[in-house]
Amino acid sequence: MGWTFFGLTSENVKQHRVNIFTEIHEICFHGQGGYSWSEVYNMPVWLRRFTFKKIQDYYDKQSKSLKESSNKQSVINSDGTVKPGFATSKTPPKYK
Repeated sequence: MGWTFFGLTSENVKQHRVNIFTEIHEICFHGQGGYSWSEVYNMPVWLRRFTFKKIQDYYDKQSKSLKESSNKQSVINSDGTVKPGFATSKTPPKYK
């Protein structure tokens, strides 16, 4: 078919559509009900990309924070052994 004015060809238009609909889905799903599909579909492209990036940054930051906090609280070393100070030979007190 050759080059078109906007650079879309019959080969890459399918992937372009998948990218757009994936972006719309991610905003609707991870926006936790704050956006409807038609609202996001009709957003200006710059606003949709801005919104998508902000949601992505939020979840990346949340994931990193969760990962850091779980590493600090872990009683098991990366090699699978129990960290010193957590393993005791004391038996728990019996309940009356």
